[in-house]
Amino acid sequence: IAYWQFDETGVRRQTLVDNVSALYPKVTRFGYPKGGQQNSSCRIGVVEVETAETTWIKVPGDPRENYLARMEWAGPKNSDQLVIQQLNRAQNKKLVMIAERRGGAVTTVLTEKDSTWVVVNNDLNWTPDGKSFTWTSERDGWEQLYRISRDGTKTTKLTTDNFDIDLLHVDTSGLWAYFLASPQNPAHRYLYRVGLDGEGLRRLTPESERRGTHSYRISPSGDFAVWTRSDADTPSITRLVSLPDHAVIKTLEGNLELHAKIRALNLAPVEFFDVQIEEGVRLPARCIHPRNLDRTRRYPLLVYVYGEPAGQVVRDSWGGLWHHMLAQQGYVVMSFDNRGSRSPLGRAWRREAFQKIGILPPKDQASAVRTVLKERPWLDAERVGSWGWSGGGSMSLNAIFKFPDLYHTAIAVASVPDQRHYDTIYQERYMGLPSENRKAFREGSPINFVENLKGNLLIIHGAADDNCHYQTYLRLVDRLIEHNKVFSMMTYPRGTHSIREGKNARRHLYETMTRFLHEKMPPGPR
Repeated sequence: IAYWQFDETGVRRQTLVDNVSALYPKVTRFGYPKGGQQNSSCRIGVVEVETAETTWIKVPGDPRENYLARMEWAGPKNSDQLVIQQLNRAQNKKLVMIAERRGGAVTTVLTEKDSTWVVVNNDLNWTPDGKSFTWTSERDGWEQLYRISRDGTKTTKLTTDNFDIDLLHVDTSGLWAYFLASPQNPAHRYLYRVGLDGEGLRRLTPESERRGTHSYRISPSGDFAVWTRSDADTPSITRLVSLPDHAVIKTLEGNLELHAKIRALNLAPVEFFDVQIEEGVRLPARCIHPRNLDRTRRYPLLVYVYGEPAGQVVRDSWGGLWHHMLAQQGYVVMSFDNRGSRSPLGRAWRREAFQKIGILPPKDQASAVRTVLKERPWLDAERVGSWGWSGGGSMSLNAIFKFPDLYHTAIAVASVPDQRHYDTIYQERYMGLPSENRKAFREGSPINFVENLKGNLLIIHGAADDNCHYQTYLRLVDRLIEHNKVFSMMTYPRGTHSIREGKNARRHLYETMTRFLHEKMPPGPR
């Protein structure tokens, strides 16, 4: 049995306080290294079941300054060797090592480097003979698929076109790899396959499917898949299909009742388009507007944003009924994927925000807003708002603090007002160490710009959030008070990062946001 062992000695503790479950508060403390602070150490051991003796794998490097990102047995039916992926703390170098179960010796077979950061995926799949494995890398500018020999001496590139891939499955025959891609439109996702010899690249999602997001759970043999498709105007349908012909065998969930209810709502279709900002950059965008839009009048614009490297919001997939409800009430709801977001537009696009989190992305978003205000005169420049959750909450704070003459209203849910308070793995990957990049940490953290607030601000947080901590929310509250700013706030005592805990919490949250918008940025045309 192979296992990780962590040592949190010296790792500072984060505290959460539950004030509502009992007569006295309940305090929970857990290790949480924030940017620049000491990490836990980690090592890998293999325990022999018969003797209960452990062999420690001899991974080189300081265990507190490197991450053991992945560990598994090195090939099918192989319990003699492990394959380990190690990242340095800066996360710009990744080593793939083969480790011996007996003795613990390691051999590095593959090294990935990047001037910014390297991506860690679960894409290492062994061929049946154990002589090679699949691997994804952005080394050529796009997330592409490779086959690497066991000793790392031979690399075969399996996908060669200029688009990003998301590996889903390698069949048990070792002949085919299946992946999602969207060569023409970053909002879509379709299924493809390619042979592990690099031949036979083919789209499997029918060409009649011209839009949408298509997800698949593929059988080990690759002969069957559970296919779920949706688009921004159509709820999901799930079917069992055979592969590679994609013939439908059975509808598993047609969602007929939901489809009927959605048709009865007569929702306006979602529009997808591009927005050109400075430097000739084009950002993917989407828009929901009132069905009875009167282009001779002006409507309030609400921007839903995420904007950080972990996500993409301009997707042609079902969801966002709250946004549709707001559109019915007279709002225009838009989203833009800024540079640095996780859009399948190539490595260079995603690395634009390196050491610029909270700096470049809000600037791109503001530029997109200015463009659509100019190009669509039926938008009301006096009623522009932004809202987001987590990283999107931080983006909305940066929007109203840094561009107070553009944004008049903002809602920030579960935000990180100060980047120094987020964890080492995420924040250091994109921003480096606070001690080495102090200026960027300051400029990217919205808490440092509260003095510019002129508009309407609602901040929301869960007191039990173990991801974006309640502490950072209270620090923002304190700073706003220090600068004598008027704002609104809501705390959910049981809420974690998703704020689903506690009876009626989720409904209360969305009704709170709706009332705030109605009060501060009234719906409908003028």
